[in-house]
Amino acid sequence: MPEPWYRRGLRFQCQRCGRCCTGAEGYVWVTEEEIARIAAYRSETPDAFRRDHVRWVEGRISLLERPGGDCEFLDRDAGCSIYPVRPSQCRSWPFWPVNLATPAAWKRAGMACPGVGTGDRIPADEIGRRSGI
Repeated sequence: MPEPWYRRGLRFQCQRCGRCCTGAEGYVWVTEEEIARIAAYRSETPDAFRRDHVRWVEGRISLLERPGGDCEFLDRDAGCSIYPVRPSQCRSWPFWPVNLATPAAWKRAGMACPGVGTGDRIPADEIGRRSGI
């Protein structure tokens, strides 16, 4: 397998700005394990959490969002209210395959995310673990 273009690593440090949690409606996919973890963190049962905070989309489970597209767990002043137990989709941002495809794709991610290009350099093998590629 050829080395990725980011073989020397990439800089990223989450700024807790919430930009990745806002905007156009989308999907934050969650697993049953993540539902259980988030529910416990919020002192809810998994059944209550499913009833109040998720929707089914084509056989998959997604967190709900507010009108306008904000994640319902985003507090504009305090950030993510479930940050310690946030879903893996959130945890792996910005190291999604679409953002890692090319240097230009990474640059586009940086236009939306002020954490891209900041902080310590994250090694390519760690990026691979986070992204699943």
